[in-house]
Amino acid sequence: MLRLLSVMAIVAAFLTASPAIAQDPPAVAAAPASARDTMRTMIEAAKKEGSVAYFDTVLQPETHDELTAAFRKTYGMPAAFPVRYTLSATLNLITRVEQEVNSGNVTIDIASIASPPWINGLVRAGHITQYDSPAYQAFGAAFAAGLGKPGYYAFNGAYIFVPVWNADTLTFKGKSWKDILGAAPPGRMSLNDSGNSATGVLTYMGLRSILGVEYFKDLAKMKPVFILRSEQTAERLVSGQDLMAFGGMPTRVHQYNERGANLKFILPTEGVVLLGQASFILAKAPHPNAAKLWLDFTLSEQGQTILSKREALISGRSGFKSPLPEFAPAIDSLKLIKMDWDAIDQEAIRQAKAEWQGIFTP
Repeated sequence: MLRLLSVMAIVAAFLTASPAIAQDPPAVAAAPASARDTMRTMIEAAKKEGSVAYFDTVLQPETHDELTAAFRKTYGMPAAFPVRYTLSATLNLITRVEQEVNSGNVTIDIASIASPPWINGLVRAGHITQYDSPAYQAFGAAFAAGLGKPGYYAFNGAYIFVPVWNADTLTFKGKSWKDILGAAPPGRMSLNDSGNSATGVLTYMGLRSILGVEYFKDLAKMKPVFILRSEQTAERLVSGQDLMAFGGMPTRVHQYNERGANLKFILPTEGVVLLGQASFILAKAPHPNAAKLWLDFTLSEQGQTILSKREALISGRSGFKSPLPEFAPAIDSLKLIKMDWDAIDQEAIRQAKAEWQGIFTP
């Protein structure tokens, strides 16, 4: 009888405990046992915060939708938990963040921007939350390249600006940045508007270091059309307005080719400037726990797979297997133009922008 009662007690204890275990969302179940209580607490706090808001300069609405659905499932968030997203131009987002941190009225939880020098300034000023995401353990190579700071930010995806053309309207066999000169008639090529693009001017600084200023003076003779948004760059190629884009994105090549376009691009032999979309949590974020969960998820292998598949973004995770290796190759397979991101300050950027404007503005 005593033995039977003991067995019944064990079964009862198991049945009492099992609902809590069964209710654990996938993220908790997959976490180390030592981290599960902390994660449960963070999830409950995020639910009470009621939402999360993030700004980005690349992600399209369809990508946001897939990320949001997977995020809710991963952390067991309610189906109606709001994940508010705003797509912004880089300079507009920089302005917005600066206005919010200077006023103290912060409405953005997470921002993702490919401008390490500016973000490093935010870190120094104390405007970014210090948080060691568990995902940072996989970003060692990216941190070593200066594309992130442990405890503050890593990039949710990186992109590059490279020569792109429409194979239906132009035959191009070049392999080098130098092969672009004369590849299209004057006025039939687009160029990143580095006078108004934070990422454009950083790319210019990197390319200038290997191609020289005279190269860009020759490029100016092609009378390029200045474009700010990468979507417009691709649209003009597809419509035939332009025959070539000096700085198109493989991301957009993939997305437009999925719709039936025939865009091509090259990874020039001299190398490319890798622009990592650094994701960071603002120090006064109104939903800090939800923000940490969103950051963890987007930097996780699952989140990175969605971002790479949808946006052809390059992951900073070591050993990551890209679902689109042609458009988003492994970070260690790229020939990168070396950039000393810590040494680039706002004055250097201002001078580079002025130089660019002097070359391309009539």
